[in-house]
Amino acid sequence: YTYRVVVSGTGGQQVTSNGAVLNVMPPIPTFPPVITLHPQSPLPVLEGNPASFSVMAAGMGLTYQWQEDSGSGFLNLLGETNATLTIPAVSLGMNGYTYRVVVSGTGGQQVTSNGAVLNVMPPIPTFPPAITAHPQNVPPVLEGAPASFTVIATGTGLTYQWQVDTGSGFQDLQGETNATLNIPVVSPGMNGYKYRVVVAGTGGQPVTSTEVVLTVYTVPSEPTNVTATAGNGQAVVSFTAPAADGGSAITGYEVTASPGDKVVSGTASPITVTGLTNGTAYTFTVKALNAAGESAASAPSNSVTPYAPSSGGGGGGGGGSSEPSTPTPTTPPVTEVPANEGADILVNGKTERAGTVKSTEVNGQSILTVTVDPKKLDEKLASEGQQAVVTIPLAKDKKADVLVGELTGQMVKSMEQKQAVVKISFGDVTYTIPAEQINVSALSDQLGKPSALEDIKVRIEVAAPSKETLKVVENSAAAGNFTLVAPAINFAVTGTYGGATVEVSRFNAYVERTIAIPDGVDPGKITTGVVVEADGTVRHVPTRIVNVDGRYFAKINSLTNSTYSVIWHPIEFRDVAGHWAQNVVNDMGSRMVVSGVENGTFNPDTAITRAEFAAIMVRALGLKQEKASAPFSDVNATDWYSAAVQTAYAHKLIGGFEDGTFRPSDKITREQAMVIMAKAMKTTGLRDKLPSKEAAELLAPYADAAATAEWAKSGVADCLQGAIFAGRTATELAPKASITRAEVAAIVQRLLQKSELI
Repeated sequence: YTYRVVVSGTGGQQVTSNGAVLNVMPPIPTFPPVITLHPQSPLPVLEGNPASFSVMAAGMGLTYQWQEDSGSGFLNLLGETNATLTIPAVSLGMNGYTYRVVVSGTGGQQVTSNGAVLNVMPPIPTFPPAITAHPQNVPPVLEGAPASFTVIATGTGLTYQWQVDTGSGFQDLQGETNATLNIPVVSPGMNGYKYRVVVAGTGGQPVTSTEVVLTVYTVPSEPTNVTATAGNGQAVVSFTAPAADGGSAITGYEVTASPGDKVVSGTASPITVTGLTNGTAYTFTVKALNAAGESAASAPSNSVTPYAPSSGGGGGGGGGSSEPSTPTPTTPPVTEVPANEGADILVNGKTERAGTVKSTEVNGQSILTVTVDPKKLDEKLASEGQQAVVTIPLAKDKKADVLVGELTGQMVKSMEQKQAVVKISFGDVTYTIPAEQINVSALSDQLGKPSALEDIKVRIEVAAPSKETLKVVENSAAAGNFTLVAPAINFAVTGTYGGATVEVSRFNAYVERTIAIPDGVDPGKITTGVVVEADGTVRHVPTRIVNVDGRYFAKINSLTNSTYSVIWHPIEFRDVAGHWAQNVVNDMGSRMVVSGVENGTFNPDTAITRAEFAAIMVRALGLKQEKASAPFSDVNATDWYSAAVQTAYAHKLIGGFEDGTFRPSDKITREQAMVIMAKAMKTTGLRDKLPSKEAAELLAPYADAAATAEWAKSGVADCLQGAIFAGRTATELAPKASITRAEVAAIVQRLLQKSELI
């Protein structure tokens, strides 16, 4: 319709307005309220915790009114007019209460939801802390070695605080809040320290363990009152035993004659030194030996001169005759060739005459010792800056069975501060060790903390093994059914001060060695590098074959020193033929990382136990197995996996459960395996190469990520980011699922490959 108006007046003609059109639309439709999701009964709620109920509804102008039925019918809950009802804290008396909501709207009649029942359960009971196994005194510990004490306790929400009494009462040890107290290095000053642990919990009063005492043994004090009596080509040396045995029984004595430095051993005073030169004046010093090493030398004896008896027996000396004695050396004969030749050292590949070389011979082995000049090395390090490589080579015109690079402790410390690397180049063998891995500070502590680091002599040695060691290697090859494809080589690092020598046998990061593959050897027929221990045991160490200028080398990485070789050890398990993991399993088997079960089989699809997984990780990383008992109540020294579990624990790869158990026979879950693998990634250095990402971001693609335990999320994220593990599917992580033997072989191989160790 159109509307207008006619306006008239007394002053003239009427006028008509423009037309205005009326537009009319139908009424807006309305919709009655409809409940699309009724309130649901929640899982049982602990007394004192909150609970909530929600409704979802459609319609226009919706309003809500929650109602409660406590047993007498539904009544409105004042102020509860939202789509969600929240009860801040439930009580046991509310168990069985029913809740519903009335939904109203502008479009029709109100509707009432179904009722939802509240289930309230009493709080979980708490148990007071109780110690089930108190810390135990350990046998006397060698200075410089580690020690540990463990408590096993039960209770709710347990916490631990270790305390030490150094002589002035017990004080808390900062940061020592685990069930096991680890002391990395003991010193003589710690002898007699007392330790205990306070165990607290949410269920009652704290309890304090019994005290344990740390006993530290060291070298004995020196013998005293040394006197000598001369004879024919010999002298009888008497002495008084040391006042202190260092906490360990004295096992023998060494007498050194001067001049000549001839050393003779014995078990008690007196000791006869034979093989002396008649007519030469000698003095003698004595050292005492125990399990920790040798004492300082005693004060020199009186001077005596051996003599030959006169013919006919002389007058007044008696009628007996003197039998000539044949010297029986108790230490290897040493032939020294004096030499003050200059020796070339390479710093970042630049040749410098910065050392001297000395040649000696011991037990038929020729030894070249290159001593580096401290002043010249400091000058080169200052000019070359950080991360210099200092190479001590065997000169091309020299031949030797052993090459030793000799530095002072101060030189090693300076190199450590400059992140320098020492490389011993012994023909076709190189030994590369970052100075920081020698850890001269710890070495100094073990040697009694000399006042000056330059007084410590650090020797880095690469050697062809002795005949006895070669025989051990050959016997091990025969027993292990593998073939040696490169000569065995021995590597060692030692520190010496005041007659005491300490071996650096374990490193905190992998140390690299390269061994040339002999000409004519097929590089495709090389399996891995191995360590052969003095007792003949053999273990895999991560090894990669590389080609450098047309020659093949085995690049071996290890956390220890010992005798190394390269082997061919092919293995094919019968039951993995055609399996998806055939190549992986056979590769890890050939490398001695995984082993079969029986009759040449592997059982690739069998779930793996926690003990088996720990053993495989120890072998994969090439770790030297520990012989001490594992700190778990369910791991006995006689169990086949005891050494592997102890080793994995010592290297911080594994932990146990709150009740002090390890549960070795349980099937390991994927999240447990990923946490252990993440720790191994730190050992290999792979973790440090990954960019920083939040665990939540890495877990987000998986629908079941929430099932991952909170303690495991970081390790799981590291494994996903490092591509060591993957989900079972693109959206399923399956953290609680078990893992098969074939899957373990695959993830271990990926760890070593991505860490560039194989």
